[in-house]
Amino acid sequence: MKAAVIQMNIEFGNPQINFEHVTDQIREACNNEADVIVLPELWTTGYDLEMLDQIGDPDGERTIEFISSLASTYHVNIIAGSVAVRKGDKVYNTMLVFDREGEVVKEYSKVHLFRLMNEEKYLTSGNEDGHFTIDDIPVAGFICYDIRFPEWIRKHALEGAKVLFVPAEWPKPRTEHWRNLLITRAIENQCYVVACNRIGKDPNNEFGGHSIIIDPWGEIVAEAEEEEMTLFADIAIDHLDEIRTRIPVYEDRRTDLY
Repeated sequence: MKAAVIQMNIEFGNPQINFEHVTDQIREACNNEADVIVLPELWTTGYDLEMLDQIGDPDGERTIEFISSLASTYHVNIIAGSVAVRKGDKVYNTMLVFDREGEVVKEYSKVHLFRLMNEEKYLTSGNEDGHFTIDDIPVAGFICYDIRFPEWIRKHALEGAKVLFVPAEWPKPRTEHWRNLLITRAIENQCYVVACNRIGKDPNNEFGGHSIIIDPWGEIVAEAEEEEMTLFADIAIDHLDEIRTRIPVYEDRRTDLY
């Protein structure tokens, strides 16, 4: 499975410009024969939290129509990062996943809201898991701050996930946390990690890029720096299965103790 991770700048509070930009980025990724494309967190609006009750996507309808058309046109799976989805008087930070036919196969709303960026003041946390499949491969999706909760990630790995997808808007000052947490999540769960961060600035934050693809050994397969680019790498499930056989941590867990 060939993954394409779209590391991009996001225009603060301007969905129209961001939709147009993503169209070009997805077209380029498909020209390189990607099987799955990953976008960053809140790619339609950025962290314009105070305006999400106005510029958020009602029931995700615009995003669903837009990404569904691209997925079916190019016959590609798309993990559409996350978008601000308005449902009634609440706004959720929701990952939308589309298969090659353009069907929505998963909606996952961010479970852990990041208080350092005031998410809890404007967003409602989700209560559902992140499981889905891509081309019959069991995978899971998480959003940014979620990766600081290893028990949440491990739950999904124990239930069969082999690839962990992580869209984010991770601030630049904590870039090493981003890299080290993702590498650790890959090693301890013996999973591939495919993580998409944004670049650029908004009025309150600067973002660090370093989108990254990591194999189950914790080896970096591909990593971006701080410029806009699309990162490509192959996900080899056979390699994952071989690693799990060599070091059988799942079989050696002491479920009588924990």
